[in-house]
Amino acid sequence: MAILSKIRERSLFLIVIIGLALFAFVLDPSTLGDFFNSSKVNEVGEVNGESISRQEFAEALDAYKAQTGNRLSEMQAAKNVWENLVRQKIYDAQLAEAGITVGEADILNDLYDKDFVKNDPKYQTSGIFDKDKFKEFLATLKAENGDQWKAWRDYMASVKSNLQKSTYDNLVAAGLGASLEEGKSEYFNENTKVSADLVYVPYTAVADSLVKITKGDVRKYIESHASEYEVEASRDISFVKFDIKATPEDEAAIQTSVAQLIEDNGAVKGLKSTTDYAVFLQETESDLPFNDNIQFKSQVPQVIADTLFTGNAGDVFGPYKDGEYFKLSKITEIIQMPDSVQARHILIPFVGSNSATPETKETEEQAKKIADSLANVVKTNKSKFADLAKEFSADKSNADKGGELDWFTYTRMVPEFRDYSFNNKTGDVGVVKTMFGFHVIDIQDQKNFQKALKLATFARKIEASEATENAVYQNAETFAQGLSSGKSIDDVAKEKELTVSPAEGLKALDENIPTLGSERQIISWAFAKDTEVGSYKRFDVDGGYVVATLKGKAAKGLMSVDKATTKVRPILLNEKKAEMLEAKLNAATLEDIAKENKQTVRKVTDVNLKSPTISGVGYEPKVVGAMLNAKENEIIKPIVGDRGVYAFKVTAKTKPADLPNYDTYRKRIANQRRNQTYNMYQAIKKASDIQDDLGESFYGVGQ
Repeated sequence: MAILSKIRERSLFLIVIIGLALFAFVLDPSTLGDFFNSSKVNEVGEVNGESISRQEFAEALDAYKAQTGNRLSEMQAAKNVWENLVRQKIYDAQLAEAGITVGEADILNDLYDKDFVKNDPKYQTSGIFDKDKFKEFLATLKAENGDQWKAWRDYMASVKSNLQKSTYDNLVAAGLGASLEEGKSEYFNENTKVSADLVYVPYTAVADSLVKITKGDVRKYIESHASEYEVEASRDISFVKFDIKATPEDEAAIQTSVAQLIEDNGAVKGLKSTTDYAVFLQETESDLPFNDNIQFKSQVPQVIADTLFTGNAGDVFGPYKDGEYFKLSKITEIIQMPDSVQARHILIPFVGSNSATPETKETEEQAKKIADSLANVVKTNKSKFADLAKEFSADKSNADKGGELDWFTYTRMVPEFRDYSFNNKTGDVGVVKTMFGFHVIDIQDQKNFQKALKLATFARKIEASEATENAVYQNAETFAQGLSSGKSIDDVAKEKELTVSPAEGLKALDENIPTLGSERQIISWAFAKDTEVGSYKRFDVDGGYVVATLKGKAAKGLMSVDKATTKVRPILLNEKKAEMLEAKLNAATLEDIAKENKQTVRKVTDVNLKSPTISGVGYEPKVVGAMLNAKENEIIKPIVGDRGVYAFKVTAKTKPADLPNYDTYRKRIANQRRNQTYNMYQAIKKASDIQDDLGESFYGVGQ
């Protein structure tokens, strides 16, 4: 964004800081009491009555960021750390109830088995891992209390957390076996085939208009299924985005300024006459760096590719528009070269190269001598190349193939390897140094020789001028002022022919807003205590401005009726339709039931629970399960399924042959139960009393 936006952004920041410093306690005297209340200030939440302190969370957050290399955003990291701490507290309590403690000895024993510990020479005596040396190392670090000890301490905390989880999961899993009788039952339930006569009355037989669903019905359903409709505090906003984009006038001005770089301007050389292209692009502040690579036609800017490849060395082309840039390109060299090469190589690493291993002992000079010697042997007798590759090459991925590489294109290899392979001839043998070591390269073949270019390309990004940015800023301000009269954002947007975008269900620790991306500042504003429904504000965002208004607040608890209606209404529709259809399945025979409901009697053949799909109807496990347990030749009605209401009569059951034993099925059941550790934890978590004040206590976001 241009300079003015940055000035405004910093001005706003200073005003906020000064305002907070002067009026924090004046505006809300109750905060003074909270400030001196250690329980308020120092806690970010509780798990079953055990607090999670600000310090505990902050330290865990810092450690997590360090372990993940700060690859996650602040809010993503915070959410993960909170979940980790909650899990840790829950497992602590569960293990304490079982009388089990994960202590220092358990952590050390786990560390002893880590490859990076037991294989480190500094913890070994005569090549054998020495526990005492490792413990002495940790004790020394702890005494020094430096950053390295903090990293180890954080790592050991994560080891303890993982041990707690695995210990608890193993304890629970040990009691989740299965009997042979259960295995037998599973086998027969899955493989018994059922045939039946069936009448199916679909829910669509009752028009939606005949079913009345009230808000009271929805509320009652939500309350009776509370666990499924519990929600976090959330906010709904609507916003209008004002993009700062270059106008046609801005583009014309940029194009003109780029064109002025072609010819000399007094003592300043233009692109046409200069020969030091890297310096030229640096001095003219090109928005893209100098690219000295050879380029095929498919690699140059496609908007000008055809024209470029009819030009001569020294020709300058442009200004031309390529994506978000205006560019000038000068042909600096024309080359005929293959588009792909086949070669083989022998890689000799040296200490410090990327392919070096703990066994690598050669210095760079020694590795070079080995590579040169091998190259001399190969030049004399190429038939020895394969055997030498198998014996000497560190590239084991192709050493067994005699060092042979597949055909590769110009962009596939590292520059030094690429340049030798493409700039020399078939049959040439040479030694090349790369980041991996020294390569003995034998060029075996080259194909598809064609024209390629070297270009010097100047680029200027197409950006809005200050005048354009000022105009967009004024438009955003005018729009925001239009909301001050009490008009809705939709009405003001309609007057100005602008588009309003909604963002519903935003959570306190969210970062992303649909179509805007990461805009934490807007979410923080939406959750601020003084932001009421109808409040509005203008924000500086990447590439423009946003005027947002708060459309709705939802407190933590049960989902509101309005929000839940979309999800609940189809369920209630089917439930009420089922009641209506059940009353119409009173006839004594299937034929009469079918006649009264304008349906037909269907034949169902050889269905089972392994694949509970009824032909012409669909997936109906409830109905197939009822058939499996019904007596033959007895009319069963009504059965409420997922797609409608049913009446049926089982005509035949075919049981599978007995097995010598049912241990396979028993083991399968036991394994399925033991693999439910995630669900087990979720059940324990659901039953726990968790107080989450992270957003408000740590990030200052109201709920």
